[in-house]
Amino acid sequence: MYETRHEALHGNGQVRLAHVGVFVRDIERMRGFYTRALGLVVTDQEVNEKRQIVFLSRNPEEHHQLVLVGGRPAAETFNVVNQLSFKVEGLAAVQAFHRRLGSEAVTEIRPVTHGIAWSVYFRDPEGNRVEVFADTPWYVHQPYGSPIDLTRPADEIVRETEALCRTLPGYRPRDQWRTDLQGRLAQSAPA
Repeated sequence: MYETRHEALHGNGQVRLAHVGVFVRDIERMRGFYTRALGLVVTDQEVNEKRQIVFLSRNPEEHHQLVLVGGRPAAETFNVVNQLSFKVEGLAAVQAFHRRLGSEAVTEIRPVTHGIAWSVYFRDPEGNRVEVFADTPWYVHQPYGSPIDLTRPADEIVRETEALCRTLPGYRPRDQWRTDLQGRLAQSAPA
């Protein structure tokens, strides 16, 4: 949890697995299963002809712990893991990983702000999608993504991200979003 913008800039560089994205065949069925069976709450979603993505969480500290993504082919040879996501503490740590990727055998390096997070996506040497990210102090409706330049000074990125977030649907401080989600989680707790 961030107390100040300063905390959003700094961190120790430690990574921890934060969420998993899984390709599914039937998004409605899978959303129902995870909300009923595990008590996960839908935190955001976009389900239409163009895109099928559902974000779920059981932890008010995490916007999402599981992401369901439509498009899984009927063939069982398809890898159902959409991505591996590793959380770091602060924008500076994301920038450090971004710099480090330049000397690795990775492809498709893509820095993005989701409003709720600063991320760098890339493909590992076997083509698996990986994300390294840090939370921002703000919330906006998901899915959202916009390219960012992680080579710029961190304080500029923070200012621009906040200004951007203030223009997006659902904008509010992350702490307020967290409190709202805690209430929803309490209401949906299994009996």
